[in-house]
Amino acid sequence: MHLSERMPRIALMGAMQEELSAVLALMQDARCETVAGRQFWLGHLNGHTVVAVLSGIGKVAAAITATVLIEKYQVQSMLFTGVAGGLARHVKVGDVVVGVELLQHDMDASPLFPPYEVPLLGRARFQTDQAMTQCLIESAAQALPHAQVHAGLIVSGDQFVSSASASQRLQANISDALAVEMEGAALAQVCFAYGIPLAVVRTLSDRADDDAHTDFTQFVKDVASPYSAAIVSEFLKRFTSTNPVGGNTT
Repeated sequence: MHLSERMPRIALMGAMQEELSAVLALMQDARCETVAGRQFWLGHLNGHTVVAVLSGIGKVAAAITATVLIEKYQVQSMLFTGVAGGLARHVKVGDVVVGVELLQHDMDASPLFPPYEVPLLGRARFQTDQAMTQCLIESAAQALPHAQVHAGLIVSGDQFVSSASASQRLQANISDALAVEMEGAALAQVCFAYGIPLAVVRTLSDRADDDAHTDFTQFVKDVASPYSAAIVSEFLKRFTSTNPVGGNTT
């Protein structure tokens, strides 16, 4: 079966090459196309037509990738996997955080608009799709029975947060944030604009403090990569793409 047969397409996005490679290893029929300097891998996984791609690092790169997925590949839903730094006191390295809401912590057009609010949209927080997110929570718990799974707010910004002072500022200013990363909220804004359902899961690689850079690459290889592959595989076993989930909640 080929993509031209118009099956609903699911985008599988990863932030790191190691994570994407683990997913591609499960796609035995994957073929590659290059668009906008990005490699898009088209194929099938667990009965679904999928397009797998690296998001790129940072909000702009991720937004470009998401737009290409929607405009050229006409995906009907997106699943993003990656790593993040933990913010809330009760989350720890190795835990999994599923995004329920996403917010840009470095968006500040005040005094014209309230802090964090995206100008002209009247909102700071973008919700992920409820049905996909619930499926993702259940999939993570099933695929990783020894990992702690959390669900809540993830914040994004164009900085790698790697100091205790920066982490503490984020915790003080956005008290319900569970984790911090560099792409999710940008993806959420693009998906909101197009009405595309989105789900986001992050494995915590660090505590976003002064030790955040320590053994980061090794963690991605040894922990985050197999976690991503296991979660994606389980999610696709459970998710029914032939029944549209209806776009992002508001």
